[in-house]
Amino acid sequence: MAEQDPAGAGQRLYVRFYLTLVASIMVATGLFVLLHFFYDPRALGGTHRMLFMFLATGVVVAIAAYPAVRRLTRRLERLQEKVDAWGEGDLSARVAVEGRDEVARLAASFNRAAERIEALVGAQKSLLANASHELRSPLARLRMAAELLEEGASRPIREELARNIAELDQLIEELLLASRLDASGETGRTLERVDLTALLAEECARAGASLSASSLVLEGEPRLLRRMVRNLLENAARHGAPPIEVSLGQAGGDLLVLDICDRGPGVPEAEREPIFTPFYRRAGASEAEGGVGLGLSLVRQIARRHGGDVECLPRADGGSCFRVTLPIQ
Repeated sequence: MAEQDPAGAGQRLYVRFYLTLVASIMVATGLFVLLHFFYDPRALGGTHRMLFMFLATGVVVAIAAYPAVRRLTRRLERLQEKVDAWGEGDLSARVAVEGRDEVARLAASFNRAAERIEALVGAQKSLLANASHELRSPLARLRMAAELLEEGASRPIREELARNIAELDQLIEELLLASRLDASGETGRTLERVDLTALLAEECARAGASLSASSLVLEGEPRLLRRMVRNLLENAARHGAPPIEVSLGQAGGDLLVLDICDRGPGVPEAEREPIFTPFYRRAGASEAEGGVGLGLSLVRQIARRHGGDVECLPRADGGSCFRVTLPIQ
């Protein structure tokens, strides 16, 4: 990493540009003088001669200035590429520090900031994963204690206790999965040929949903794809209304389209994107409906991990439809 040199005026960009411009003008002036002395006035007319000298001067200035300007713009382009990559989620992206001018100091500052943020995000992910894992033990003890207390408690208390434990168990499980997806990225993936039609048939039978699907197979992670489908079906059952209709087809030859639709009240247009953010609860939603606000967030994480995405669409005849598009690899 280059050292900062605030006092090094010779390394400042404006000085380098100024010196480049002065040098170009001096060279052009020298050429102009040489042309003036060596060209025979009778060979060219006065006007033509003057135009030729100005043209030659402009060419010399352009040639002399191009290397300095292009070198700077190349460095700025490389800096922009790394900043864009970092903004898209590649927190390991760093910029090569070249020279000792303002651009080099900007690159060094970006690298330091990126390192600090990557360390903070890594620590946060590690803390989340460890905390979620450690919650498993007290949750197991709590479940055991609740089972021992069941005979002495009334039925409403037992049901409420069981619901709260199940919700806490779901929260811990989804937090663990979310943290693992964040931490692993593209590493540690085991892709298999997944018969998505068969997977959908199993999950639809479990949820009591109807299925219309053509036979489609894709490369992916079976466990995650099953979780994606199950979360969407559970969301439709929890917040929508029957019948739940599932369809699977192909679009454009290289895209798989999965629709899971219900006949519920639908999702307002202003909430169709926010519902995919972690822990988001729709306006007016009650805790009695269940859910921890991570299900749809995980659906989007899993879809994007497989190169696709998910969106919420309205239905003309009422209800909502969640559409997952995945590339067929």
